[in-house]
Amino acid sequence: MSRNEDRAGRDTDLEKVRARYGLFAVVVSNLAIAAVAIVGVWQLDGDKGVIIGILTAAFTAVSSLTTAYLGIKAVSNTARSIALGDGAARRHPEATPAAPPAQGAS
Repeated sequence: MSRNEDRAGRDTDLEKVRARYGLFAVVVSNLAIAAVAIVGVWQLDGDKGVIIGILTAAFTAVSSLTTAYLGIKAVSNTARSIALGDGAARRHPEATPAAPPAQGAS
């Protein structure tokens, strides 16, 4: 195996580990937010105004955290594919501009 192929294999393994643990961190964080929200709602004994505030804040935190992770992961994957040269193969060839019509002699 050549040196570049070995490095590419290690980079792929590293990306898999980063993705796995990043997703794990997001899931654990979301579960922790949900647990705190559930305990908070349970302790309030029916105060609807505060319960709505807690659930809204929990939903906002979960959706923001998940969206941030997915956005960063997408940008990272795009940057990596461009750096490895995959981006040029995906681009569509640009259309060549049409030649201007020939002008007739007057």
